Amino acid sequence: MIHNLTKAKLAAGETAVGCFLRYASADLAEYLALLGWDFVVFDGEHGSVTSRDVSNLARAVELHGVTPIARVPTNLPHPILRFLDAGAQGVHVPWVNTAEGAEQAVRSVKYHPRGVRGLASNRGGEYGRSLPMGEVVELTNRETLTVIHIETIEAVEAIEEYVKIDDLDVLFLGPTDLSQSMGLVGQKSHPRLLAAMDRVASVVADSDKTLGLFVTSLDNAEEWIGKGARYIVTGMEGFMAAGMTQFLAGVRRM
Repeated sequence: MIHNLTKAKLAAGETAVGCFLRYASADLAEYLALLGWDFVVFDGEHGSVTSRDVSNLARAVELHGVTPIARVPTNLPHPILRFLDAGAQGVHVPWVNTAEGAEQAVRSVKYHPRGVRGLASNRGGEYGRSLPMGEVVELTNRETLTVIHIETIEAVEAIEEYVKIDDLDVLFLGPTDLSQSMGLVGQKSHPRLLAAMDRVASVVADSDKTLGLFVTSLDNAEEWIGKGARYIVTGMEGFMAAGMTQFLAGVRRM
């Protein structure tokens, strides 16, 4: 079975950098992997990726030593199981607004005795051909990465309870949804929003969890790495738009 290289990097105190992929294209996933990301997050919440797509997307990035992770559409056991069974080595779980919801997410990711994930021979476990089922369960429970999104003010206010939950790996700040939750839609530099994000960063820094964040630029990444974030994610669209816009503007001035 494949080991989770991103989880190992975080456990070693290093920073892991990844990219969201909204599209069910194995060719595009492979291209992103060749660029050198630590992980790629297949987006089943805001993108068109389904659990059926994940098998081929995961194969495409695994070939190049990149960790396949999926953002699931909702915090429910069955959708989480399907994305993991298809080969994702971890999940982003959105809209986790209570400590009970965070515990539910972990239990959906893990097999017995920690969790309630249904057990079957699947791609994630190499169809039961490589190891006895008991070893598959033990290894999978150790290797899967659980990332929950902190994207509402309710989640921010519960952050001290979140960091007490065993087997929860990454607390991932979502500035856009958090701004919406606070009545500050899109105001990403608003003092109240920044104070809420700093509160999360401070609590996570004093725990055994990892702080994660979606960033839009190198300066943005540098700022949050300075605040302790070690799970850094971005999207391809912003970089593609910036590069192409600059190119087009330059050509049209010629």
